[in-house]
Amino acid sequence: QVQLVESGGGLVQSGGSLRLSCAASGPTVSAYAMGWFRQAPGKEREFVAADSWTGSQILYGDSVKGRFTMSRDDAKNTVYLQMNSLKPDDTAVYYCAARLLELRTYFRDYPYWGQGTQVTVSS
Repeated sequence: QVQLVESGGGLVQSGGSLRLSCAASGPTVSAYAMGWFRQAPGKEREFVAADSWTGSQILYGDSVKGRFTMSRDDAKNTVYLQMNSLKPDDTAVYYCAARLLELRTYFRDYPYWGQGTQVTVSS
């Protein structure tokens, strides 16, 4: 069973950048599709980005396309989310998630979750 720990959140001004990391322990993430989701207060968990277990396919949510970039380093068992041109609407708790093999964009399809990291973007 994979365990996930996010880091890299914080407070940033509008237009700034942050890079989130998600370190996995247990089985290697190379066999897992990895996803990033976020949840703002009072809102449902929202899809941000996900990649297939082969790394050949990466999908992004419409609200972050062109600004966020997901990557992974299987040797370090870590996935990243580079967030540029941040906006106040990006403020949320960001979660890393994993599921075996196939990529999904719906959060309920992911059985493994990290504890989340807070990202706050000030205007």
